[in-house]
Amino acid sequence: MTQIERIERIERMENILDSLKEAIAQVNTAISRLRELGPQAMELDDYYGSPEWFADLTADENGLLPKDLKRGVLSEDGIYDVLSEYKDFNR
Repeated sequence: MTQIERIERIERMENILDSLKEAIAQVNTAISRLRELGPQAMELDDYYGSPEWFADLTADENGLLPKDLKRGVLSEDGIYDVLSEYKDFNR
């Protein structure tokens, strides 16, 4: 093995190390954020399927809400999927 090959290997491994450290830091930040959102996730879970949620869904179906209102929260699949993933994270 030449000195150049050794240096290239060390540089490649250093890049891998840096990438792993960055990814781990990002994961830790995301985990902290998910923990902070716990109370809000429970609020969303309580809303989903509640009488208020059904009333909001009916209002949307009857065209009573503004057309430009973001309404992903009224999508059964969308809200269910996100809450399921959140609950899976907390197991």
